[in-house]
Amino acid sequence: METLLTPELSGRYHADGYWTDRVITDYLDRFAAATPDKVAFIDHRREITYAQLRHEVDRCALGFLELGVRPGDVVSFQLPNWIEWIVVHYAASRIGAVSNPLIPIYREREVSFMIQLAETKVLVIPESFRGFDYPAMYDALDGALPSVEHTLVVGSSFDEFLATPWEERRDPAELAALRPAGDDVTLLIFTSGTTGEPKGVMHTHNTMVAANLPLPGRLGITDATVFHIASTLAHLTGFLYGARLNVQNGATCVLQDVWDKERFVALVAEHRITYTSGATPFLHDFISAESLAGTDVSSLRLFCCMGAPIPRAIVEQALAAVPEMVVLGGWGQTENALVTLGIPGDPIDKIVGTDGYPWPGMAIRTVDVDGEPAPAGESGRLQVRGPSLFVGYLNRLDETRAQFHDGWFDTGDVGVIDADGYLKIAGRTKDIIIRGGENIPVAFVENVFYEHPKIESVAVIGLPDPRLQERACACVVLKPEARGEGFTFTEMQDYLAAKGVAKQYWPERLEVLDALPTTPSGKIQKFHLRTRVGAEEGRG
Repeated sequence: METLLTPELSGRYHADGYWTDRVITDYLDRFAAATPDKVAFIDHRREITYAQLRHEVDRCALGFLELGVRPGDVVSFQLPNWIEWIVVHYAASRIGAVSNPLIPIYREREVSFMIQLAETKVLVIPESFRGFDYPAMYDALDGALPSVEHTLVVGSSFDEFLATPWEERRDPAELAALRPAGDDVTLLIFTSGTTGEPKGVMHTHNTMVAANLPLPGRLGITDATVFHIASTLAHLTGFLYGARLNVQNGATCVLQDVWDKERFVALVAEHRITYTSGATPFLHDFISAESLAGTDVSSLRLFCCMGAPIPRAIVEQALAAVPEMVVLGGWGQTENALVTLGIPGDPIDKIVGTDGYPWPGMAIRTVDVDGEPAPAGESGRLQVRGPSLFVGYLNRLDETRAQFHDGWFDTGDVGVIDADGYLKIAGRTKDIIIRGGENIPVAFVENVFYEHPKIESVAVIGLPDPRLQERACACVVLKPEARGEGFTFTEMQDYLAAKGVAKQYWPERLEVLDALPTTPSGKIQKFHLRTRVGAEEGRG
């Protein structure tokens, strides 16, 4: 994969000590040797020790070689937060293949685009998750994914694949010989862009290891920490803090594949969980759990919230419910991992009024319309640079270059940096709705609407929501010949389902209008729509 990584950039971060050339399987090998019987991961189906995990990873890696996977090939996997997800990722890393995790909610439209762009060689999917038949979905895409040579199904063919003693057919010494270099691409992960197509973000072993290195120093993480993750491992939050952070520190991680606040409370008590990361609605749910009052959750010391501001009332309620717990907010992107996070001991005004302070090595700045640095306290376009920054969008290097300015990546967000260096996200220049920590790619959804024969124009807007931060509303104008027939909410849902759009991307409200407000040049004025629809909602 062609990237923007240069020898000069690599040399700088190596010299500064941020890039160590370690890969995630180096950490696995270290703790499998030092603490072989320690539990590495727990899901609702089983648990696995470090020694067992290394054995399954090595066997899976040899099996991938038998299937023809080679360094640089892409392995895609659309799995829930199960131990098999971990095994597949680490096995791909072991042989220098590129991991491409796909979010379980994605359906035909999303996965077909992503897998085609990635030129995936091997695909791993579940037999069923939350009642959905994944093999049936991929059977319907037969012929549309020409690069996929093998599809393995957890629950049937992957189980048999993993049980096959590949070490009796292939020399395990092959694995050591294929250990990747630190600057090799290890992750291809798709992000919601401002265009109608998701973008494939490329990260190297060095950028991903570097992203986790500062956490122990700032947050006091040790091998005794018990991690928890309910965010999908196919988001960068889940990838870093659910699939890798515990292994980089020889600790245990509890995986939750379906978020349920009562189940989370039970897991904290059962496993003495000390740390969790997730979107702010998870914290809102946690403190409203009925079982919280009667359950010992005193082990939970850190609750890191990403993806939305933390309301003061929720922080105060959380601290009252679990006095031992520290609540911290942070900000980051798929392109740059977690860039800022609060510091334990911060006053509550910093916790609720900012998105945290930069990690060591990560630098932030805001610039005005002319690209000049903005003074402290004034808003501007937010730019980032540092060792966990990505190395390019797949097959879009010209677009990637256009977002860099003298080495600074333009995030598309508007921010304010206070006199103490803390960041506050003030808005977005990108047209994305954030619903419960999940980015809804507005242009992608709008493009699907434009394919409907009744619809002349459409604008998908975000409306405030006290728990999820935003909900989506589709404002549509019908073609003249269709206006007598109308367009119902149920009709919209049936259409999006038929188009294979992930349900989490479906608007939760529909407004059929006579016209959309526009500028003299014809650009839709979404701020007018938000004001109008929001006012109507308030009257309702």
